Amino acid sequence: MQKIYAGQYETDPLIDDPTDTRRGLTLLIRPDEIIRSRIRHFLDQLALVAPGQYFYPASDMHVTVMAVISAVPGFTVDQIDPKAYEALVQRSLAGIQPFQLDFRGLTASPAGVLVQGFPGGAALNDIRDQLRANFKTSTLPQSLDARYPIQTAHLTIARLRQPLADVPTYLEMIEKYRSVHFGTMQAHQLELVYNDWYQRAAHTQKLAQFALGSQKTM
Repeated sequence: MQKIYAGQYETDPLIDDPTDTRRGLTLLIRPDEIIRSRIRHFLDQLALVAPGQYFYPASDMHVTVMAVISAVPGFTVDQIDPKAYEALVQRSLAGIQPFQLDFRGLTASPAGVLVQGFPGGAALNDIRDQLRANFKTSTLPQSLDARYPIQTAHLTIARLRQPLADVPTYLEMIEKYRSVHFGTMQAHQLELVYNDWYQRAAHTQKLAQFALGSQKTM
């Protein structure tokens, strides 16, 4: 927040760029309707003090379990065999039971706003570890942990697309919601999707859906 006060924040010039071809493959969890609604209420308030920024619609909100292939220019889904990825993910989920996700508080990043997510138990880490182990022995193209080793369960809900008109008021709004509880859900379904950088519904193709505690895809 001190860096943002000093004007050291990052705007994203590609949000509105129709020529952005960055695409990837992601395993994710969707927050439930109650949590999405509470987040949208906060974003409506934030939009009043930070107009013109990019606020995630409810349809695009997600927790990244693993970026299997990080979004890169020119990647298309016909370059891979989705069924092979589906089978590997299904194998990685063997024995994993539904688990709790608690969404509480906000974090300001130099580029936007995140809702903090706290998983109950070790299930989320177990999924990630099993994915890493199974991809390591697979010949399937992947870029797991290419950007950074994923460890959190956050939701990115806003990005800066232009300079902030009123930095102090923007940060005051984030501070106001700093510890707000957005809700708790039971994570029992995961999706494997072909996506753009922002997980926009218009550019997202669901390839498979998995039910935790089950041996079958949905």
